[in-house]
Amino acid sequence: MMELSDKILTLKELENDGNHRLVLTNGGFSVLHYGHIQYLHEAKSYGDKLIVAVNTNESIYELKSYKPPSSDRDRLLLLAALQCVDAVIPFDGDLTEIIKTLKPAVYVKGGDYTLDTINQEERKLLESLGAEIKFTKFHKGYSATNFIERARDVKFRGEE
Repeated sequence: MMELSDKILTLKELENDGNHRLVLTNGGFSVLHYGHIQYLHEAKSYGDKLIVAVNTNESIYELKSYKPPSSDRDRLLLLAALQCVDAVIPFDGDLTEIIKTLKPAVYVKGGDYTLDTINQEERKLLESLGAEIKFTKFHKGYSATNFIERARDVKFRGEE
């Protein structure tokens, strides 16, 4: 039986064999929620293999000004547990080497992004490789930032 950790790969282990329509997506996945699940299932529908590049906690902190409540490894394992995810790879915020190596057929971002708001260096590279850039349906109200904000307001029995 495959271990979840078997889906956590290095860039060298991930090299595209060219036999599959490879889909690449990325994100922090600080707190895995319903919106992420829908997003990843839709992303998988665009190809044969879904590779998820996952921001390290340090790179999330630089982008969002908070560190995720889970370790890098825990977030990788949670994503690896999803049937729609074929492999996960940690990254520090620069996707260019991953894109150059994998040469995905499709690159997917959430519906809260547009062609103008994704990383433009990555966009140019993807376009030069002939990759399709797709945006999934946005599930309003589902974001890790919203979840963390709501969690701060949670009251426990006996608290005032």
